[in-house]
Amino acid sequence: MNEPQIRKGALITALVIAIAVLGPWLAPHGTTDMVGPVYGAPMGSAWLGYDFLGHDVLSRLLSGGLSVLWMSVAAASIALAVGSTLGLLAGLSRRRLDQLITWSADVSLAFPDLILVLLIVSMLGRAPWLIVLTVSIAFIPGVIRLARASAVAVAGQEFVEAAQMMGYSRRRILFKEILPNILTPLLVHFGNMLTWGVGMLSGLSFLGYGVAPPTADWGLMINENQAGLLVQPWAVLAPAVLIGVFAYGTNILAEGIGRRSARMGEKQA
Repeated sequence: MNEPQIRKGALITALVIAIAVLGPWLAPHGTTDMVGPVYGAPMGSAWLGYDFLGHDVLSRLLSGGLSVLWMSVAAASIALAVGSTLGLLAGLSRRRLDQLITWSADVSLAFPDLILVLLIVSMLGRAPWLIVLTVSIAFIPGVIRLARASAVAVAGQEFVEAAQMMGYSRRRILFKEILPNILTPLLVHFGNMLTWGVGMLSGLSFLGYGVAPPTADWGLMINENQAGLLVQPWAVLAPAVLIGVFAYGTNILAEGIGRRSARMGEKQA
């Protein structure tokens, strides 16, 4: 049951990634070239028509996915690395450090992710590196909670106690003994963060707090062309569909991996 789901999710995710990575080389026009009428209908030379300035929608669509994807992957990767490290330290540390890390994560979780990101970006600017860092900060508390809970469960196992009795350093115990045994739930959560990251970054662009025009970006395309939705819907629908397809692919991929891991754990038990 899970194998087909994993293959399906991987195929869908890989397809959208291929479009985003190879798209700029396949685009028939530049992203800022005004080659047609405003909100022009699809025709032979423009399969998806033209946008609010006369840009070729297909060209901007093919070139607009890379920014969303690399920023999502970067934000999820930073959150995974930082959150896992802090969660491991909390799970195998003295009480005060554990309480400090856990309390900080709980306080951060009290703020809705999108509101927190909007607040920081609106104050400090919308440079790509800042957006990535801000989104990763919003994701870190969830990773901390997951890594800590998983580390606490593994820390009581006999092989960890044996490593402690043999005098291994805390770093070795954390990263050689505990981390490999909690990688699966962390990687599943990484897939979920990719799904959330694409949605959040696209939402930021739609609200005008993401990448700045005239950069081609799927979320920004939806924002720019919403006024002409009834006249030329493809300028809005095409990027929205690709965002939804990528989110769907990463979601079912992460879910399939999680179910497979749970089934393997039940068999081993």
